[in-house]
Amino acid sequence: MSAASNAITPANTSHRQRILMIGLFALLLGFPLIASQFQLDLANQVFLAVIGSLALMLLTGYAGQISLGHGGLLAAGAYTVAILSKDFGASFWVTIPASALSGALLGVIFGFPSLRLRGVYLAVSTLALHFIVIYLGTEYETHGSYDSGVIITPPVLLGYSLESPRAWYFMMLLFAVLAWLVAANLLRSKTGRAWRAIRANETVAEALGIGVSRYKLLAFVVTSSMTAVAGALFGYYRGFVSGEAFSIFIAIQYAAMIIIGGMGSLIGAVLGAVFVTAFPYFIEYLLFMLPGADQAANALFAVNYAAFGVVMIVFLIFEPGGFVGLWRRIANRWVTSAPNVVAVART
Repeated sequence: MSAASNAITPANTSHRQRILMIGLFALLLGFPLIASQFQLDLANQVFLAVIGSLALMLLTGYAGQISLGHGGLLAAGAYTVAILSKDFGASFWVTIPASALSGALLGVIFGFPSLRLRGVYLAVSTLALHFIVIYLGTEYETHGSYDSGVIITPPVLLGYSLESPRAWYFMMLLFAVLAWLVAANLLRSKTGRAWRAIRANETVAEALGIGVSRYKLLAFVVTSSMTAVAGALFGYYRGFVSGEAFSIFIAIQYAAMIIIGGMGSLIGAVLGAVFVTAFPYFIEYLLFMLPGADQAANALFAVNYAAFGVVMIVFLIFEPGGFVGLWRRIANRWVTSAPNVVAVART
């Protein structure tokens, strides 16, 4: 009886979670020691996507504000780095906070429509952010005679130049962890509770004394700042900034991350970022396994887009809760059968 009754308890679950987190952290720290250059580059892309995905999850999944301006915010952070480092010789310690501030400013400007608009109208208004930032960025490239983009010098931290994917791995991991901590602590705070109430029902939230306008604007400011920092890191990591790198497809990719991962879940944001980032490489691997790989290479771009669209449709129709929703359904089925097992054990 004792063994059965203690098999599933909150204390044991919490202990297992701590062990799992420690093991995961140790795995992440040891990964660069065994990973190839390609695997490190993919991991760095995932960490960047995690930062942006967490930001969009806070804005849409928790605060209920739809946005398609993620590509513009990433571009804003990258161009901030390009301008400050190229024209003013600013260091990493200046450009990253400046990128966060530029994102926050854009969050204020483009967050104001959220006070009056909802749904698709709000999404279209945030889409304007993308085109405005890209236009200003390409104008900067044109006037500066940067025909192939703005070259960014690798940052030097404590006398060490961040150039290789292995060196960048730890920096990207650090910022991804910081983004997670910021998001998790916000959701535990009064701000997170206000966002959830606004997402559920703005009228009821306002009746409860929640400053709906203030918290909606705060959601745009915080998440825009986080996204701009991800864009700044992207610019440094790639070594150049160009408007062509920030297509409207980026906004669709980030929307896919939070949908496929699972709306209203930080873990879902991470899972979605991993899946969407790795998916094109998986499709490429499958294509080159087929006969006539040379011909398949010519169709790779189109196949990637088509496969990505199919996956989005499948999740929206059959599993709108994403990976997190799928896991919860599986876990619930297991848990509902657990009491029967415990009852038998007690007899």
